[in-house]
Amino acid sequence: MSILNDRQINQKVTRLAYEIIEHNIKAHKVFLAGINNNGYRFAQLLMDRLQQTPRCPFEVVLLRIVLDPARPTSREITVDIPFEELVNQSVILVDDVANTGRTLFYAFSPFMPLLLKKLQVAVLVDRKHKAYPIRVDYVGLSLATTIKDHIEVNLTRNAEFSVQLS
Repeated sequence: MSILNDRQINQKVTRLAYEIIEHNIKAHKVFLAGINNNGYRFAQLLMDRLQQTPRCPFEVVLLRIVLDPARPTSREITVDIPFEELVNQSVILVDDVANTGRTLFYAFSPFMPLLLKKLQVAVLVDRKHKAYPIRVDYVGLSLATTIKDHIEVNLTRNAEFSVQLS
């Protein structure tokens, strides 16, 4: 079942970009930390929209967090930027779907030794099955589903964006 189509996803990205600007208006730089593949693609969309927005007062920097969502403690979680650059900066963790909150919870861990100005979370779809203490700051769509339901997000640039529920 289709939940969001290309046009709707683009509208949500635009709205989220304006929310990010409003909540980070005094920042000089904001780091969008995309988790794995779809989180990184969603972060790219947000970065593109933020850079196209004339009222965006800050520089946007994109980075990637790599972790194994099924076994987040099985190997080191990596971030593709030197940690020194993040000290006293605003960071937004970005993922496509927040379900139990486990992936986001473990994605926080590389940032824990750092003194950040702000650490926020943005997701395209927020499901209501949190098992971890995660609060999402920027939500494209909040969705109540059963645990057995699966959300499939397609953010491939050479296709129409979509969110499907199966």
